[in-house]
Amino acid sequence: MRILLIEDDAATADYVAGGLGEEGHVVDVARNGKDGLFLALNEPFDVIVTDRMLPGPDGLAILRALRASSITTPVLLLTALGEVDRRVEGLEAGADDYLAKPFAFSELRARIRALARRPAAQAEERELAVGDLRLDLLRRAAERGGRRVELLPTEFRLLEYMMRHPGAVLTRTMLLEKVWDFSFDPTTNVVDVHVSRLRRKLEAAGEAPMIRTVRGAGYVLGPAAPPGGAAPR
Repeated sequence: MRILLIEDDAATADYVAGGLGEEGHVVDVARNGKDGLFLALNEPFDVIVTDRMLPGPDGLAILRALRASSITTPVLLLTALGEVDRRVEGLEAGADDYLAKPFAFSELRARIRALARRPAAQAEERELAVGDLRLDLLRRAAERGGRRVELLPTEFRLLEYMMRHPGAVLTRTMLLEKVWDFSFDPTTNVVDVHVSRLRRKLEAAGEAPMIRTVRGAGYVLGPAAPPGGAAPR
């Protein structure tokens, strides 16, 4: 596996690169955001591991540039900033996973392996479809009735998870754990905010509701039920 490591701290970079190299991986190391972004944009990698705080473009800027360039290489964000809002910021920028410092190498290795498996698993399934809603997993594109729906990275992950479970009641706890990789936090409204935003985008051209709210339970994705059987929205 070829891995790009963008890390300005020499001790951390040597530790991670050395451990991954001992396992047989090819590790390219960039010590600043400028060099890291250049490599990420111009060389093929299986996984990118980047620090959040970097000289030059920081980790978030690198993530946004990659996703804006339609580069879907899995990205693991390393940072000493462990607060929930910082995690949300990183995931919103396009990170696939998040690991706070200090970390155990065994956990880093496991997360990298999981990210490397994800594209291969998705390649077996090119498209998801629910009603007139289509999600292209390779092009990372969504359409509703032939209309392109522009989604942010987290919105795409949210819609993908919901489309993999059509008709099922998905609780806020489930969505937090599966989409954001959070443990339950009763004070956060991140799920409701993103579902509301996603719902507006899916119905922007006056289409019928696709995401329904089940009061006190969660959300259901799928075409509206016949009259008399619809869940409250």
